[in-house]
Amino acid sequence: MPFFEKDDTKIYYEIHGEGFPILLFAPGGMRSALSFWQSSPWNPIDILSKDFTVIAMDQRNAGQSSAPISQADGWPTYTQDHIDLLDSLHIDKCHVMGGCIGGPYCFGLIQAQPERVAAAIIQQTIGLDNNREAFYGMFDSWAAELSGIPQATLNQFRSNMYDGEFLLNVDEGFVAKCSTPLLVLMGDDLYHPQSTSRRIGELAMNAQLIEEWKSPDKIADTVSQCLAFLKANT
Repeated sequence: MPFFEKDDTKIYYEIHGEGFPILLFAPGGMRSALSFWQSSPWNPIDILSKDFTVIAMDQRNAGQSSAPISQADGWPTYTQDHIDLLDSLHIDKCHVMGGCIGGPYCFGLIQAQPERVAAAIIQQTIGLDNNREAFYGMFDSWAAELSGIPQATLNQFRSNMYDGEFLLNVDEGFVAKCSTPLLVLMGDDLYHPQSTSRRIGELAMNAQLIEEWKSPDKIADTVSQCLAFLKANT
């Protein structure tokens, strides 16, 4: 099983297919792991690997990945993992796709290294819309499974992750300046509010919003649109 290791961090990942690379950030909140794609409306590992090199990963302290936890941890910590993984694989440019918490992960990489991201698919991203307590609860549920971490450390980590605005790691001002091609598959529930997806579509310079995409009668069209979008920006 392939792992990327740096200091005390150990990131599990898989590579499928051949072609231009696409890095996947799975749904699942703090438990974001590549296995969650199996229960997604469509599995990009299976579908995109027919045309692309797909890199799927477990985020730190989720799935088979592990890392220390400190009060300094937050969104930039995850972004650095993503940069380090790409560096280790000698990937200079790629597409990204993120579901749920993967939406902010996509924008975090775009913010840190915009030249590295050719295009991004943002699938029902999380975002702030009268739901901060729900994110706190999600974090606390994940943290309850950890052992030996002081509560003060967990509280600060939670604050670093979920006390922000809009996409929690980037604000509307950044999204408005983002020129990376974006395909936004709209969210529609408490954690993935429609308002966030719609606002990305309104703000970003080069974004296309798909409102209805995950019902069984829409999936084939969704997959076709995603493939066309990625190929057009490769």
